[in-house]
Amino acid sequence: MMIVMHADATQEQISAVVSRVESAGLQVHLSRGTERAVIGVVGDGRKIQPENYMHMSGIEQIMRITRPYKIASREFIPEDTKVEFGGQTVGGRDIVIIAGPCSVESRSQLLETAHAVREAGAHALRGGAFKPRTSPYSFQGLGEEGLKYLAEAREQTGLAIVTEVMSVSKVPMVMEYADVLQVGARNMQNYTLLHAVGESQFPVLLKRGMSATIEELLMAAEYILSHGNRRVMLCERGIRTFETATRNTTDINAIPVLKAQTHLPVILDPSHSTGHWDYVTAVARAGIAAGADGLIIEVHPQPDKAASDGGQSLKPERFAELISQVRKIAEAVGRDLAPSLEAVAAQ
Repeated sequence: MMIVMHADATQEQISAVVSRVESAGLQVHLSRGTERAVIGVVGDGRKIQPENYMHMSGIEQIMRITRPYKIASREFIPEDTKVEFGGQTVGGRDIVIIAGPCSVESRSQLLETAHAVREAGAHALRGGAFKPRTSPYSFQGLGEEGLKYLAEAREQTGLAIVTEVMSVSKVPMVMEYADVLQVGARNMQNYTLLHAVGESQFPVLLKRGMSATIEELLMAAEYILSHGNRRVMLCERGIRTFETATRNTTDINAIPVLKAQTHLPVILDPSHSTGHWDYVTAVARAGIAAGADGLIIEVHPQPDKAASDGGQSLKPERFAELISQVRKIAEAVGRDLAPSLEAVAAQ
């Protein structure tokens, strides 16, 4: 339910409405737009009878939110949310590029990749210290040692760190080293973990599950948002279909649909959604044309020797070409890539 205040409503009138809603045992999320304030009510809306509130000074109208997700809905917050982390802002006019290896394999591998993607124009570094793998015998990541390498890479390059957290117990540890907590596709409906990253008040990159609908993705985001953590980015990383020519099927449709239904920023992962390095740049171009606020790309200096997902990883020189092409697409649709750290340093 939303309580829309008049454009000239005073702070005293807004506070009075908020106090009454909270006294009914409901949560309140106050959104101040450019024209008016909107009081979002989360909880059992049956506790509020609109006719008992409309007499209160400053209220223009009371509307029920029709979608099952509330705080994630554009009905609740019509203006785009901008998520800030590590000096970057996702969700505005500028497009942010996150790049790096699938997994942190060694100090030398990570630092080489970090410097290469920074030089090419990346704004943040991705890399898995903990890896959820289909086989228990596959490389599972370096754990805290890998997190320390990521922190060192940030110190050397200035790149913000995006890395996956797989369990509630590891949230505090990952927060010590990272700038963004990534919730992977396999954990999209790990509700205990969603509660934990919501409570952290830390920026979160939430990946869509490989068989999840858009509504299920937004309901997962709602778990995080329900804790007052508005620093949530959604990631389309491909869904499982009958097609076998690619690892997954990139749901380009999801980008404009999400942009229409939610105020949260949308990131595209063309590496996982295709599974083949030679398709990554083309799909990245399509994602930006469709309205994505950023890309997350796998880059490795020696993909043929990668411990995981080498087949979908770009070499640094191919990543630099992707940046060049994506910049042209961004300009064609009235947007820009965020200034690179190299360009900022040169100023």
